[in-house]
Amino acid sequence: MSVKIKLMRLGKIRTPHFRIVIADSRSARNSKAIEEVGRYSPASEPSLIEVNSERIQYWIGVGAQPTEAVTALLKITGDYQKAHGLPGTEGTLKTIPARVDKRVAYEAAVKEAMNEPADGATTLKKKAAEKLAAKSAPAVVEESVPVTQSAEAEVLAPVASEEVVPAVAEVAPEVVADAPEVVADAPAETTAE
Repeated sequence: MSVKIKLMRLGKIRTPHFRIVIADSRSARNSKAIEEVGRYSPASEPSLIEVNSERIQYWIGVGAQPTEAVTALLKITGDYQKAHGLPGTEGTLKTIPARVDKRVAYEAAVKEAMNEPADGATTLKKKAAEKLAAKSAPAVVEESVPVTQSAEAEVLAPVASEEVVPAVAEVAPEVVADAPEVVADAPAETTAE
């Protein structure tokens, strides 16, 4: 009886995982196995490969032949190199990082939230922000400066210019009233189609 080390497929459609088994070479893929020596899950990143190295070494020593897929997995774990006396017995297997317990992650998040300032969490309304700014900024008190005649002239000069502006504003409505008549006298433009 020839013995093979092969993969037994398990799992649903599109979510495969495999058992690495020792089985008769004439048996079907998922038929009864002599021994289970590991498992392989390609869905996770990096892929999960667990192998009982001692049992693999024993079965390869007594003549069991691994399939191509199992040979590739054993080269990654370094068991193929050990069995055949080749360099690189440490393998290139990547391990999955340890997952953080959900409870520990939750407690860390709560502790972090407690350290955050509470006033930065909400935005003040416009009037409330203005009141806060008025309270925080002290009122500026201007000192009275003795007024000289030249300073009085500078103050009166802008007042004189303000009196001219209303006069111009009074003229503007008359000009606007005349403007529609000029537009009405103009010939209407026709569009050529």
